[in-house]
Amino acid sequence: MDFKVKLDRRVLATGAVAATLFMSGCATPPDPKDEAAVEAYNEANDPLEPMNRYFVEINHLLDEMLLKPFAGYYHTALPQFAQDGVRNAVRNLHSPTIFANDMLQGSFGRAGDTAGRFFINSTIGLAGLFDVADNFGMKYHDEDFGQTLGWYKVGEGPYLMLPVLGPSNPRDVSGRIVDYALDPLTWVGYIYNVGWINTVRGGLEGIDTRARNMQAIEELQKGSVDFYATIRSLYRQHRNDAIRNGEDPNDVISQGITTEDQIPSDGKDAPTVMLLPTAKAPET
Repeated sequence: MDFKVKLDRRVLATGAVAATLFMSGCATPPDPKDEAAVEAYNEANDPLEPMNRYFVEINHLLDEMLLKPFAGYYHTALPQFAQDGVRNAVRNLHSPTIFANDMLQGSFGRAGDTAGRFFINSTIGLAGLFDVADNFGMKYHDEDFGQTLGWYKVGEGPYLMLPVLGPSNPRDVSGRIVDYALDPLTWVGYIYNVGWINTVRGGLEGIDTRARNMQAIEELQKGSVDFYATIRSLYRQHRNDAIRNGEDPNDVISQGITTEDQIPSDGKDAPTVMLLPTAKAPET
């Protein structure tokens, strides 16, 4: 069937990007006698650093030419309540995939919240434009198959910087492919020939995320000695925190709270990694 062929091509294209990165751009390992250099090399886990830095430059160019201007217009033209409506609607469309990963992790309470949020926000919330479920104590949380693999202790593999998509690793690339297959909109799009729905959703999500983090990205660029290394570190911290569902054992023991509790419910100050690497790395 035609939709199956198209799906296979999209999945193969995503996998091909990762395969290309693996086969090229490997960094030279340090002298084994230099213990400090070897330790730093292993900790960075970034054998593809030259290629990754190249893609940072590509992403920066795309950001400056396309994403950043659109995000600026979006932020200026739309009042805050409209921007919140866009984000709420996009989040609501992700609910089936989040629910599937909640179930795969055995997090049945969180799965119940996701299902409840989807039902309430899709009806009372007018197709997700309003986060009514939040008023019922059903807080938003995100899950993806990359997190599910991490939950089951699957290693992340070497750091990757993907064109357009930004920071990742082999585990999260695999997760993207599975989430794409799990998403009902994927199949609806191909069966009814309305694949543009996913394109529009992805575009709106990217622009909204970029607009919300405009100032944070600029400050990070100015304050980082090596922006590339900073993003690599932040990405790993964010993903590890997401796999633990925001729970830091030290915080739980000493304070009885979680990292997730410290993030405002509107999500404005929540960590973001989707678009940060589009900024230019400092010249060496």
